[in-house]
Amino acid sequence: MGIETEYGVSVPGHPHVNAMLTSSQVVSAYAHAVAQGRQTAMRWDYDEETPLRDARGFDLTRAEADPSMLTDDDLGLANLILTNGARLYVDHAHPEYSSPEVTNPWDGMLWDKAGERVMARAAESVPHLPGGREVRLYKNNTDNKGASYGTHENYLMQRSTPFAAIVRHLTPFFVTRQVITGAGRVGIGQDGRGSGFQISQRADYFEVEVGLETTLKRPIINTRDEPHADPDKYRRLHVIVGDANLSELSTYLKLGTTSLVLAMIEDGFLDLDLTLTHPVREMHDVSHDWSLGHELTTVSGRTLTAVQLQIELCEQARKYVEDRYGVDVDSQTADVLDRWETVLDRLLADPMSLSGELDWVTKLSVLQGYRDRDGTDWDDPRLALVDLQYADVEPTRGIAQRLQARGRLTRLTTEEQVAHAVSSPPEDTRAYFRGECVRRYGAEIAAASWDSVIFDIPGRDALQRVPTMEPLRGTRAHVGELLASSPNAADLLAALGA
Repeated sequence: MGIETEYGVSVPGHPHVNAMLTSSQVVSAYAHAVAQGRQTAMRWDYDEETPLRDARGFDLTRAEADPSMLTDDDLGLANLILTNGARLYVDHAHPEYSSPEVTNPWDGMLWDKAGERVMARAAESVPHLPGGREVRLYKNNTDNKGASYGTHENYLMQRSTPFAAIVRHLTPFFVTRQVITGAGRVGIGQDGRGSGFQISQRADYFEVEVGLETTLKRPIINTRDEPHADPDKYRRLHVIVGDANLSELSTYLKLGTTSLVLAMIEDGFLDLDLTLTHPVREMHDVSHDWSLGHELTTVSGRTLTAVQLQIELCEQARKYVEDRYGVDVDSQTADVLDRWETVLDRLLADPMSLSGELDWVTKLSVLQGYRDRDGTDWDDPRLALVDLQYADVEPTRGIAQRLQARGRLTRLTTEEQVAHAVSSPPEDTRAYFRGECVRRYGAEIAAASWDSVIFDIPGRDALQRVPTMEPLRGTRAHVGELLASSPNAADLLAALGA
């Protein structure tokens, strides 16, 4: 699993600055500050990407596709493959951090948090570039003027799992999980003109139930079939409904609960029929009611709140884990289940008790403090500024960053662990091979992607591609000794028989 986040970008005093150029400066600044320009010649390998392949069994033609969907076009924009196995690049006029692949939600949360530090360092470095100016980066999902940018999760799944089952069970889960994973937002509607506060940054931007698009007619279930792995064995579930979380608990539960639901779907364990009558409308309605009293209606005629629906799924997950693993369940799965249950119980009893733990509740608490002090309505523009400042990644400015530093927003990681994840890859996926190759042989890498590393060895007529189609190969246990005994890329390729 992994998370890719497009960051909001602005230049103080220059509201009409070219966002694509500014985003390129952000990525380039990080390259010069941290990589000292070593990776400037390394490109992203787009050859194996298939962004227009649909899980429903067809390919959208390039003529039919919106240009924003053509993510396999090399536009020559700034792009880095980092030593921690992540990708830092420009996507849709935003700087994006795509975390390395990990095998568990805690690691997913850790390397996502590392992305915040990468972005903060990048923004800090932009003014040192020729012609550079102060840049501010925000881990959020909307400019409150009608535009939204994504925080996408990715989960590796068995190809054999029927896609219809994924749609059936994930739709009600995604509609309701925002009560845990929402980042909170001032403003109602896509342009934010409606007065009020809502649970999710992204909810108002979803318009259809199922589809391939990610920037237009956004679907609750995205059908992009681009596994970045052996396509006969795997699919990559591309999840676009999530918010950009700064709360580590929200991120941890976002990944952990989704993984549990996906495991139940893969194993055919879920027998609940929670199909909603109007899922798109319900997604908006759940977000707009931060009292959590809104009742959803299922096609079977049941009515229940988002928290109650989540409780039913959580109970099923508990039964699933007990049935499949019994007392042998791993500690992290047990922890996710316990935290999921506890958070839902507290949301049912008193949502505000989770201030300092979940993003949307914490943000609401901060905003209510300003409202009580100043007697402001929700349409006061100062509240929108507080909302924005919550997401600033700069440690001394960002409200969430300051709350975490003061112990008022729950941390599951330490700063030492995050610092390690900024520069080092996870050790139990192919990201280890990718990140270590960049660290050790960066000058000899012509290109890389999620499923390959391409070397340009002096004296060889052709580039040498090393495929990494199996996400659980290329780990430290698998290649650590090989890398340690290969002082240069030529030695590595010789050892690999390439």
